[in-house]
Amino acid sequence: MAMLDQIIIFGASGDLTSRKLIPALLNNCRSGALERRIQVIGVARSAKTHEQWRQEIGDALPAELREPFEGFASDLYWVRADASDNQQLIELRSSLDRLSRDAGVSAERCGRLFYLALGPSLFAPTVHALCAADMLSSDPDDAVGFRRVVIEKPFGTNLASARALNRALLARLREDQLFRIDHYLGKETVQNLLSFRFQNAIFEPLWNREHIESVEISVCETVAMEGGRGGYYDKSGAMRDMVQNHVLQILALIAMAAPSTLGADDVRNEKVKVFRALRRFTPNEVAKNVVRGQYVQGPGRERDYRDEPGVASDSMTESFVAIRSSIDNWRWSGVPFLLRTGKALDGRFTQVVLNFRTPPVDLLNGPLPEGVCGLRPNALTLRIQPDEGVGWAFLVKEPGAGMIMRQAELGFRYSDLGVPTIPDSYQRLLLDALEGNATLFLRGDEVEAAWSFVDAIRAGWDETDLPLHRYAAGGRGPEEADRLFVGCEGIWSGGPR
Repeated sequence: MAMLDQIIIFGASGDLTSRKLIPALLNNCRSGALERRIQVIGVARSAKTHEQWRQEIGDALPAELREPFEGFASDLYWVRADASDNQQLIELRSSLDRLSRDAGVSAERCGRLFYLALGPSLFAPTVHALCAADMLSSDPDDAVGFRRVVIEKPFGTNLASARALNRALLARLREDQLFRIDHYLGKETVQNLLSFRFQNAIFEPLWNREHIESVEISVCETVAMEGGRGGYYDKSGAMRDMVQNHVLQILALIAMAAPSTLGADDVRNEKVKVFRALRRFTPNEVAKNVVRGQYVQGPGRERDYRDEPGVASDSMTESFVAIRSSIDNWRWSGVPFLLRTGKALDGRFTQVVLNFRTPPVDLLNGPLPEGVCGLRPNALTLRIQPDEGVGWAFLVKEPGAGMIMRQAELGFRYSDLGVPTIPDSYQRLLLDALEGNATLFLRGDEVEAAWSFVDAIRAGWDETDLPLHRYAAGGRGPEEADRLFVGCEGIWSGGPR
């Protein structure tokens, strides 16, 4: 019997479809990962023919995907519809039924994944309209004839709006039908955090407060407001745009306890425990533990943030934030998690550095004078991008007389595996959504717990008037962020060398 799934993309005129979704599907087809036939139906209010849309998609693809696209293009269709018009949605449902029948599959046995590439304010109204048109009815855990919905971040702008959005969506859908996508979780190197920790017995016994002194998570970018992002970013800022989702997701994967299985709920249950254990700051604690900044012109960038198109001339939006956070549980109590993200910095990299404690006694040098910090011998660096891989730093003796120590590193790079390219995150996430595997997607309580942490910091900014430090574009960020390291804990690490 023929097998068929349909991916229905609302807002298909946007560049997410041509830049990410269609290339991901094509690469999955090339690799043999897609075992069923897929029809892609673009939906928007603009009028165009199937052939016009196919031509637009083909013209936007990179050269290496144009040949496989030739065999895939006949399964791309365009339907003009407005989600606010119930009659047009009924006509859309008829079109979907007809396309599946033409492929030899009844509508009841055709799986449908509705991808809402829309503004967040349209998520709930669109789901409501689809339900009113009877387009989302399915039984729990249907493998055949499923009906699922994918939504992109942001999932609200604060805890209150996230809760309201969850209530509105879950009034119409079951949690197993709803896939909240954070593309960072689809990155191979982010997924590798789980396998690295829990498939290697050498590391997990050391992964706790007894052996690890501090954890640093950096998501640094050289880009600023290119591509006309100023208008969006000025309403968001680094805290909402990056910390609430990408940075905290990495933190959860680093800090979580081992799940009983890699099933969606088992993994997400452990992540939620981490978010709930994150210490919520009082306003006074925010002033001590959080540094925010905004870039001004510097090497290679002639404009201040406030002069960027779409940005208010008196904007107080942060383009950089650094946080000294704490996880109040038995595994991590007393271990600082130092988080950093920013725009217009001197390097583009995402990495995690776990700094291990120094030996209790320095046999070579004896007790150090007060105020003198010893050399930190051991650090584990997990490079998520670029130069994806793992580095393990340790001390070795230099050859020759005497006991002169120097730092060395054992390393692994994904390129060492002989894999020509690392799959794009959307390749894995689209496959998982089609298969109903929600492990790498966010659950409602997970989103709300992350917002609770972020909202406490933003409330502290409002109540204490925390300074907005200026930093030169092309640099490391505000110098004040260095004070988040205490005593001999070190400094922020650099990117790949």
